[in-house]
Amino acid sequence: MADIDLVNRDPNNINDHIKVAFEDVLAEPEAAHSNNCVWTNSYKCFNCWKTLCYTISTLMCGICIAAEWGCEFASIAFYHVWVITPCFKVLELNCGICQKLYGLCIHCCLDPCCEAFGLLFSAFKKDC
Repeated sequence: MADIDLVNRDPNNINDHIKVAFEDVLAEPEAAHSNNCVWTNSYKCFNCWKTLCYTISTLMCGICIAAEWGCEFASIAFYHVWVITPCFKVLELNCGICQKLYGLCIHCCLDPCCEAFGLLFSAFKKDC
């Protein structure tokens, strides 16, 4: 197992869509400014509570949820290895035989008819 990166915890940027900053949520237009003290403390309060709630939520639920997702992906891997991939192999083999049988029937039944019609219509030549 590779060492875990404690600094860059989203190296593949899969959660870029939830990067939310104060400026993304609250913004005052030029005509409506609150007191600087209110705005500054709102900024601090927003970031504090966002961090605190996330930290408490992950502390209380993160390990259990990670365990559940680990089980979920293990189950998916199990079904793919032991059920889904073998089913696809069975379908591939059976469909291959059906394809050969269908091809033989088409070539045996339709090829002579098509050749006969081709010879028949080739007798009608267009005079230009």
